[in-house]
Amino acid sequence: MSEGTEKIRVMAADDMPLLLEDMCDIISSQPDMELAGAAGSGRQICELALERDCDVILMDIEMETMQSGIEAAETIHRTKPQVKIIFLTAHETEDMIVSAMASGAVDYVVKGCDDQVLLDHIRSAYQDRTVMDPRVRQVVLREYSRLRQNERSLLFFINNVSRLTPAERTLVKYLLEGHKVPEIARLRCVEVVTVKTQIKGLLNKFGCSRTKEIVQMIHRLGLEDLFQ
Repeated sequence: MSEGTEKIRVMAADDMPLLLEDMCDIISSQPDMELAGAAGSGRQICELALERDCDVILMDIEMETMQSGIEAAETIHRTKPQVKIIFLTAHETEDMIVSAMASGAVDYVVKGCDDQVLLDHIRSAYQDRTVMDPRVRQVVLREYSRLRQNERSLLFFINNVSRLTPAERTLVKYLLEGHKVPEIARLRCVEVVTVKTQIKGLLNKFGCSRTKEIVQMIHRLGLEDLFQ
């Protein structure tokens, strides 16, 4: 590191004292880094991040609670979005990765990696060059694709809901409640053939082949309240 070059200010958060001490030692031993603070809980790292300036935070996910690291990351990201948060955790399930990366973090590293790998992640994050693990990157990209697909589905669905007749809205309500065609006919005091005809029109409007697909779409988009 050339003289006068600013060091990367790094904070670390982990509820296991030995692991936290190891992280602090690794950071402090680097000529281009300095330890800006260490915390043993999500609450403590939030307080430290608000009190002091730092560039990068190494954050465990499970501390005082299962997701305290994620909650802390969200809090810090709202107040200091310029701080780069890297999750360093033993958890590598897809759900955890998605939840963690949605908090505003820039990287996700699984504990047990070589020290040099961890240091490379810190330096890359500081330089806005995330070197995300291939599996983590794949999970994130897949989730992004799913969200984009849901966005398109939502627009398509909303547009079609506006074209529904009152009778069709009622029909969807009964389908969401799990009623079969004969039950719906009885509840509405109409012939079964009438219900079947309306279902056919409903399927055409939503481009579906079965009522089950419409119900699944509504649940996936979380729009049940539209038919209460």
